[in-house]
Amino acid sequence: MFPAGSAPPLSPRSSSGSPRIMKQRGPSSLGRPAKVLSEPVKELIPQFYFQNGRPPPKELKERCLFRINQFFYGHTEGLQMNEFKVVTKEICKLPSFFSPILFQKIDVNGAGFVTRDAFVDYWVNDNLLTVDIATQIFTIMKQPNNVFLTQDDFKPILRELLATHPGLEFLQSTPEFQERYAETVIYRIFYYINRAGNGQLTLRELKRGNLIAAMQHADEEEDINKVLRYFSYEHFYVIYCKFWELDTDHDFLIDKENLIRYGNHALTYRIVDRIFSQVPRKFTSTVEGKMGYEDFVYFILAEEDKSSEPSLEYWFKCVDLDGNGVITRNEMQFFYEEQLHRMECMAQEPVVFEDILCQIIDMIKPENESYVTIRDLKGGKLSGSVFNILFNLNKFMAFETRDPFLIRQERENPTLTEWDRFAHREYIRLSMEEDVEEASNGSAEVWDESLEAPF
Repeated sequence: MFPAGSAPPLSPRSSSGSPRIMKQRGPSSLGRPAKVLSEPVKELIPQFYFQNGRPPPKELKERCLFRINQFFYGHTEGLQMNEFKVVTKEICKLPSFFSPILFQKIDVNGAGFVTRDAFVDYWVNDNLLTVDIATQIFTIMKQPNNVFLTQDDFKPILRELLATHPGLEFLQSTPEFQERYAETVIYRIFYYINRAGNGQLTLRELKRGNLIAAMQHADEEEDINKVLRYFSYEHFYVIYCKFWELDTDHDFLIDKENLIRYGNHALTYRIVDRIFSQVPRKFTSTVEGKMGYEDFVYFILAEEDKSSEPSLEYWFKCVDLDGNGVITRNEMQFFYEEQLHRMECMAQEPVVFEDILCQIIDMIKPENESYVTIRDLKGGKLSGSVFNILFNLNKFMAFETRDPFLIRQERENPTLTEWDRFAHREYIRLSMEEDVEEASNGSAEVWDESLEAPF
């Protein structure tokens, strides 16, 4: 805001009652000459803006330098890449898989080593030591001229995670799946954290999300599948297999007819049309009428966890046909008509729209009962079920006949999201199918492997 060491002048105060300047009004009532007032004392305002961050307190700086000297002792030429990881962990308190990218940030000339002085300049003198961990990570990852992170900025740390994490070691023989895993993790991060949806993840978004905690968890936990946020391999496996099941010609693209088969034909044609009109999110696929893998990741996360805010926004845009920011009775009826027809075709007792509308109003309790806003939806616990009522018949019927056992399970594990539960069920199903296929080929026994839940 202001250059270091300077401050704006104080605003002038009212002439009446000023503690610094008292003007004489006419001759003194005592007849004495007016005294000449001394110059007002200037108030010194301590510096409160530091362009490169607040410098570390002397004690903190000395303590940090002492630790740095310990790690660099005996390495007069500096630390090499493989030796630098302990500095990343112990001095910087960052996840170990940030070590290569931090090393390269300091070793700008590509010498292959980082000296003590170079590290002190980058970490201490540039005041990274005093900022919060989100700002540290953001600064290390972003490109020099950017004020945001892109998907490419995450690739180096994912490569290091895949190369060093014991829970992902088995993937090293299949580099093509290493790449798919990394892509999926990045897509999941941007789905939940980049709320603007523009592919430019800001520092504010990074601070508001739970990504930093997930990164730290991934660095400390040997079983990657216990890191449910973003990094679980089992979650990646479910997403990839569901996409592969729909992509019948395996060109890594799916069309409307492919997607309509999702979840045993759970979705209506009308909602699939809205997805392919790219209203909720513009496809990254360059092939007209086709959805790519990244587009599918966004879809499946939105479909299987309708309690999350990104999902509510995704489906709200689909149902808001005229894009005016509210969902009206007519728009809800447009989507429910196909549900009603499907119930009749399946010989199920149909529920008329008027009854459904009353149920939706009771579930959401909108501020204005004539329409529903995204704010109304985000304020309710049953908002996700509203969308299932409108365009997912299987989930609608499951909601109407809720299993008390499943309700009890949800209460016992409130930290698990709808996505966590779905991915858990699907992974067990897919792994059982894999075991059966191997057994039929004579390569394995079906029930030899434990199918114990991963969490």
